Amino acid sequence: MSDPPLEGAIDRYTNRMGNKPTIAISHLGCEKNRIDTEHMLGLLVQAGYQVDTNEQLADYVIVNTCSFIEAARTESVRALVELAEADKKIVIAGCMAQHFQEQLLEELPEAVAVVGTGDYNKIVDVIRRVEVGERVKQISAEPTFIADETLPRYRTTSEGVAYLRVAEGCDYRCAFCIIPHLRGDQRSRSIESIVAEAQQLASEGVQEIILISQITTNYGLDLYGKPMLAELLRALGNVDVPWIRMHYAYPTGLTPPVIEAIRETSNVLPYLDLPLQHSHPEILRAMNRPWQGRVNDTLIERLKTALPEAVLRTTFIVGFPGETDEHFEHLLEFVQRHEFDHAGVFTFSPEEGTPAYTLPNQLPQSVMDARRDALMATQQPISLKKNQAYVGKVVDVLIEQENPSTGELIGRSAKFAPEVDGLVYIQGNAQLGKIVPVEITDADIYDLFGEVAPVSDAQSDQRLVVNSAT
Repeated sequence: MSDPPLEGAIDRYTNRMGNKPTIAISHLGCEKNRIDTEHMLGLLVQAGYQVDTNEQLADYVIVNTCSFIEAARTESVRALVELAEADKKIVIAGCMAQHFQEQLLEELPEAVAVVGTGDYNKIVDVIRRVEVGERVKQISAEPTFIADETLPRYRTTSEGVAYLRVAEGCDYRCAFCIIPHLRGDQRSRSIESIVAEAQQLASEGVQEIILISQITTNYGLDLYGKPMLAELLRALGNVDVPWIRMHYAYPTGLTPPVIEAIRETSNVLPYLDLPLQHSHPEILRAMNRPWQGRVNDTLIERLKTALPEAVLRTTFIVGFPGETDEHFEHLLEFVQRHEFDHAGVFTFSPEEGTPAYTLPNQLPQSVMDARRDALMATQQPISLKKNQAYVGKVVDVLIEQENPSTGELIGRSAKFAPEVDGLVYIQGNAQLGKIVPVEITDADIYDLFGEVAPVSDAQSDQRLVVNSAT
């Protein structure tokens, strides 16, 4: 159930001190959940607990759950049921614990504790209380905590990449989204705190830092009274790390100062993750995102002009209640017109507690699935064309894995974010966790293929700079 990088991190940081119980941690869900897992791991190790990758040998298993959509809940429930059937003592943490605390305690007698999204920093106290026989419910009704650089953390990613949370929570109230209920309102860290953690990560050899929050373009609004993303990016430009990538860039926050900061800060990648969700104004209004319908076309063309080398990624929801054939055709044409480098497509998931849950004109799953497939079929030739444009070029690639049987290296160029985009498959020799030049020899819909390129002065001049996508 754990990601392989998590196992590696636990192996590196396992502490065998004293007679404390052994604890395993299973991580599910997004990178925000991953950071929570990393902090829990760091706190437990600091407190002297034994942490093991083998859930069957552990005295307690902490499952950091996801509850964003039905599919994520299904995965979380499956993990919990498997552990319960193995008669393991389970600590349920994360979004599902926040969302369904009473039901989980009632239906899973093996659950010895539930820990909310704003309470993972109390994991050591929770375990201590469980050890003396208490069944613990550690759930803050309104999550307010956000970790900073002083809280212990052991990374579960590959050695060259790390996520850095700049803010937690969300002030928007999109009709389909349960996140504000689970994570609370936005609360930002200070620029000084973020830079301090980035410097720590750089000192550990991290080559790529990925800035995350629910609305990264609104960073600082709660703390400084105005968005401060441009100032944050410029401050991070002084950190000795080659790549800084930004996730969740809401359209209205990509102001001229932010675009200028991206363009002028050499280690900030012009990779823009735009969670657009739809294109038709009527659907956007129903989603409680009417502001977006007024700026999509204008903004995207402005972005392409201001950052011609930018990589544009987006996500869409198809099958929102009331979406007609006309609305969906508008979305298809929108995707064809703007030619995004990457696009993820999800079918609408009715989440209890959100306004969209009770909206009329809910669509059958079969219709939603057909629209998802049609939209992906529209995007795939666009992605193929974008990838094929790299053939014959030399690009910088962060090496992350090696196939032990074939020796083939696997990495990512600046145009690929971890988990959600493609990979670069490479022939040749290179050190894991380092950025190396790779000549691209082939491409398919999702991935690139290449060979490690020899570095000479002439080639260095011709190579793509690390923050270029062309």
